[in-house]
Amino acid sequence: MADRTRSGLEFGVLGPLQVLADGRQLVIGRKGMRGLLAMLVLEANRVVPIDEIVDSLWADDPPATARTIVHGYVSRLRRMLEQADPAGSARILTTPPGYQLAVDPWRLDFHRARQLVSSARGKPAPIRAQLLRESLGLWRGQVLADVPGEPVTTDLEELRLAALEERVEAELELGRHLELVGELRQLVGEFPFRERLVGHIMRALYRSGQRADALEAYQRFHRRVVDELGIDPGPELRVLHEQVLRDDPALSSPGPSEPAALVPPRPGVVVPAQLPAAASGFIGRDEELAWLDRLCDTRDRTATTIAVVNGAPGIGKSELAVTWGHRRAEQFPDGLLFASLNGFAPDREPVGPAEVLARFLLALGVPSDGVPRDLDDRVGLYRSVLAKRRVLVVLDDAWDPEQVRLLLPPGAGSVVLVTSRRRLESLVVSNGARMLTLDTLREDESVRLVDEVVGKPLSEQEPVAMRMLVELCGNLPLALRIAAAKLVFSPEWTVEALVAQLSDDDARLRTLDLADTGVGVARALAVSYRNLPPELAETFRAAGLVPGRWVSPHAIAALCQTDLGTAASRLADLADAHLLVEQWRGGFVLHDLVRLYAREVLGDEEPERRKPALRRLMDHYLAACDHARRLIRPVSDGVDFAAAEPTVPRPATSGQALSWFDKEWPNLIALVHAGAEAGLHQEVWQLVRLVHTYCVARLVSREWHAIAEFGLASARVSGDLRGEMLVLHAMHAIKVWTGGTRGTLPDAERAHRIAEELGEPRYLVMTLDQLACALSAEGRNEEALSYYREAVEVARRDGDALGEATVLNNLAQVEQRLGQLETAAQHQFQAMEVHHRNGDERAYVLAVNNLAELYAELGLLAEAEENARQGVELARGGSMQFEEAFGRQVLGSVLAKRGETVAAQAELAESRRLFERLGAPRAMLVRTALEALTTEV
Repeated sequence: MADRTRSGLEFGVLGPLQVLADGRQLVIGRKGMRGLLAMLVLEANRVVPIDEIVDSLWADDPPATARTIVHGYVSRLRRMLEQADPAGSARILTTPPGYQLAVDPWRLDFHRARQLVSSARGKPAPIRAQLLRESLGLWRGQVLADVPGEPVTTDLEELRLAALEERVEAELELGRHLELVGELRQLVGEFPFRERLVGHIMRALYRSGQRADALEAYQRFHRRVVDELGIDPGPELRVLHEQVLRDDPALSSPGPSEPAALVPPRPGVVVPAQLPAAASGFIGRDEELAWLDRLCDTRDRTATTIAVVNGAPGIGKSELAVTWGHRRAEQFPDGLLFASLNGFAPDREPVGPAEVLARFLLALGVPSDGVPRDLDDRVGLYRSVLAKRRVLVVLDDAWDPEQVRLLLPPGAGSVVLVTSRRRLESLVVSNGARMLTLDTLREDESVRLVDEVVGKPLSEQEPVAMRMLVELCGNLPLALRIAAAKLVFSPEWTVEALVAQLSDDDARLRTLDLADTGVGVARALAVSYRNLPPELAETFRAAGLVPGRWVSPHAIAALCQTDLGTAASRLADLADAHLLVEQWRGGFVLHDLVRLYAREVLGDEEPERRKPALRRLMDHYLAACDHARRLIRPVSDGVDFAAAEPTVPRPATSGQALSWFDKEWPNLIALVHAGAEAGLHQEVWQLVRLVHTYCVARLVSREWHAIAEFGLASARVSGDLRGEMLVLHAMHAIKVWTGGTRGTLPDAERAHRIAEELGEPRYLVMTLDQLACALSAEGRNEEALSYYREAVEVARRDGDALGEATVLNNLAQVEQRLGQLETAAQHQFQAMEVHHRNGDERAYVLAVNNLAELYAELGLLAEAEENARQGVELARGGSMQFEEAFGRQVLGSVLAKRGETVAAQAELAESRRLFERLGAPRAMLVRTALEALTTEV
């Protein structure tokens, strides 16, 4: 097998954790980083929630700063991977609610091991043995031997044992009996309950002329399982024991072992082969095919193995089942049975068990006049005919478990594949079924699929347009095949022209439809939608109305005017029907094409209800944002929705509030756009104002400026002067934190005029502070001081402690720039005390750091260092990244003044890293200071 991972990064877990860059091993670092990286590698290309990471790294006793530590580990790992491979062959992505390692599976040693084992199946013995030896050669010792905790690696241990057993079997077929005896003795001693290994050593001993030793190996195993487990050896091993006892000639020649004597087809009994033709050019699904292979190879040969392949409409369930069935047909010598149950067929009634049983019995050779009329009799005859026969039964498009249960054959190692748009979970409970849920294809697989259907390498001719095409098709196999068919039917079309048509949301579903064939994405979704009960249909339409990327039970409760438990239950039912996906607990995502269909249905059925529903959603988010922002910082702007909605999520701490905002931020941006488009101007400016506290805390600027313009325009359109003033103030606050207040004087003057017109003292304090800051940015510091002092007087007169502290802090900054250091320190100290009394933890920490900086300039280095260390510690405990970065910047400069150069460099380096992560302009200042200190040394 070709080595595809020599360049770029490779990851190894089959032994101590290993990362190779172009074949060179990287040093990963501390145990926690190794533990985190191991989790990301084992779950490669899947999201690992941060709560799961914390639980794994610290078990039941995580530190208070566990999430911050995890963020730090991720940052260091990202830096390590980027430095080792700037081309980005592997990247750690932040994907709520956690992180994922995006990497080609071929760069993972355990994936290559699985593929080698899978590739070996069905090959001649010499090739099989070589592939399995290559797979086993990837193990370097105990899986993740140097990773702390107990990473879940049982499947990899099982993979190694299965590969060992398969390799030994191949070599037994090649006649290497005597050579294997010693190795098998050691393996049986190490894994005494592996029946397959016991069978292997019995065959090796028997064929080496050691019949008595072969019998002793069986007796020893028999005694052990009876004494320690209270069970008898399995039927395969018992049959082998009897063969050894009677010197069965079949044992003398090497060959693949059979589990038990199966009844071959008798004269007059047909061997059915009903599977439809497999689609040519089957692309992708390597992991799913390997999963089915493992299920088949490790099945109980005395029972029936059931797998439910479920997924969304058009995801490729039937294609996968039929393709796998053809590939493994030789494993089922007694036949391949297939029935389309029409559970979700748009123009047909579901097929009942009685009809399917009649078809199966005829296919199995029962004459038509011998098929019983009674359902129970048909079931009995079906089971009798298949009692000792090994068959594959594919039951396609099942509606519910009752369509399936009577069609399950009896034992003898038969396999049943059921495909359905629903999970059919009761089959897992009552019949021991295994569940395989299909997701969309990867981008590279989607591109290959289109190339294959079209019959030429479009991805080489129009690579950019092809990537856009598969994205617009949502990597859904049905949509991709329809798009490719359009290109085949109309050769004059280019990929770029098809992309242009698909880019119109209103036309995309119409484009992904083949009218003459009755095949289309919307048609497939319509079947699932029409089968929903009324309350789920309502919830589905409501989910389509949510403008963001994901939907929460809280949002659905607001839209459908129901309680939270009912909303969560309905969303779970829609996930069961694969009309949406629960990507994390309480986070439900609609595929892009499903979202378009939901909006199409909503537009057709209830145009008059859309705006009121959107207003309910806005009200929900206004209440949620107001509650969350008050945990981040106290507010006194007069915008109050915190108690308006009883069903809103209510985080309990500042960190939880920030996490809620992090997760909801894309939804909030989309909601501002949707609200502005729908003319909900009052709600739009209010939402923009409410989120600015989060934007300041996280230094979100680019997306903020886009929605802030919507907020300002909405306030002006609705004629709400207070709204205009508050949005102008919020826009100014973001500019202050991102270092861009120059040129803001006209807006500050406009905001102040409105405040004077409104006549509310707290608004005067806010806008006087804004006006002073804008003047200072223009270099008019003396004028700024007069406005700051006026603002302090108004705040004290009105009892506005929060406003007073904010203005005192900003006043001290201007006084510091003017060299009035002692006065600045007094005002900064006063601001710090007021913030402390008000419980404004974030502002308090910032004031502590500001005071430390002033003390340093006054030459009070001991006091400066003490304050800076306090600020850093408080910021770390409260997940305040900007405040921590600023505190470390001040601490580094203080340590440098005290001659502690190495410690100063460490603090400045960490400060720079944190500022760069936040995208803060201060990163350049710290970088300059660090370079100057390094040069000086």
